[in-house]
Amino acid sequence: MTYVPALVIVDVQEDFCPPNGTLAVTDGRTIVPLLNELLDLPFVIKIATKDFHPQDHVSFASNHPPPNNKPFVSMATIMNPQNPKESIESRLWPDHCVQGTPGAELLPELHVNKVHEVVEKGKDKRVEMYSAFADPFLNPCVVKSGLAKLLHDKGVTDVFVAGLAADYCVRYTALDSAKEGFKTRVVGEATKPVSPESMEEVLQEYTAAGVDVIEMSNDSIEKVKQLR
Repeated sequence: MTYVPALVIVDVQEDFCPPNGTLAVTDGRTIVPLLNELLDLPFVIKIATKDFHPQDHVSFASNHPPPNNKPFVSMATIMNPQNPKESIESRLWPDHCVQGTPGAELLPELHVNKVHEVVEKGKDKRVEMYSAFADPFLNPCVVKSGLAKLLHDKGVTDVFVAGLAADYCVRYTALDSAKEGFKTRVVGEATKPVSPESMEEVLQEYTAAGVDVIEMSNDSIEKVKQLR
């Protein structure tokens, strides 16, 4: 059987990293050397994703009325704009990764020159979009990023996911990758979470979905190296 591995590096952007990120993940920058190691490998396609929000995005606490608009704390009910019977409860965040701002840029130390495609997500102000594939609504889905098509068009069989943050955008990207039929692995040491205490729940979801969490020394990484 043909083996066609892809690498998806999720949201390694200034606003998700110290020292200046508005939604900085603790030690977020420290994973870049591992990401660059992965980018050196002969994946058939290497993709970087970017949160790329308009200023009036629904996930920003600043776009909701007080008192229920505290970043990191407040939750909001977000309706499916195409089906008012479908809604999700979503956490509100500080303004982050706004289109055209420095915070939306990929980290300069990331070897972006080795990336084949950059996929932007979260561009529709009406819906949250943690996954790099699509928003969470099902009836119907409102926005698809084109990532699934990119991967399927390349004949990808296996997807390796790394980046930020482990408990949000990496998590939902990996779960959607598995739903798309790809054998999916998360390179655990090349991710960092917003809330480390949430990772037990994330790992349970991965187990249920058939997503493996691996280290850089895993045999599946060695298999990619052998494609040279």
